[in-house]
Amino acid sequence: MADFKFKGKGLEDVAKMSLEDFIKLIPSRERRAMRRGFTEDERKLLLKIRKKPSAFHKTHCREMVIIPELLDKKIGIHNGKEFVAVDIKPEMLGHRLGEFALTRKKIQHSAPGFGATKSSKFIPLK
Repeated sequence: MADFKFKGKGLEDVAKMSLEDFIKLIPSRERRAMRRGFTEDERKLLLKIRKKPSAFHKTHCREMVIIPELLDKKIGIHNGKEFVAVDIKPEMLGHRLGEFALTRKKIQHSAPGFGATKSSKFIPLK
């Protein structure tokens, strides 16, 4: 992915950037969150990733902004029920982890179940 650009910068340039320089490139909502600093849980996650970069890490930090340090890592993001495995790609930079682990899934209704009214078992032809 040598041709990937993030706000006009190459992937290698973004990886070498300091956190302060990266903050200037992301949208305002994420920029404000980054200037406040990392929460305790986010710091713990970053420390775990630095210790074991190739391991799979689980987290509940859905509001954490994806920084260049997280690129090419595999993270399990909690969606309220289970951990969704997500590979962090360059296109995800500046977004939040929770955007990639959806909390709601599409429901599919089928035929009426046991105990339904008698009229609900008839399906109209059109």
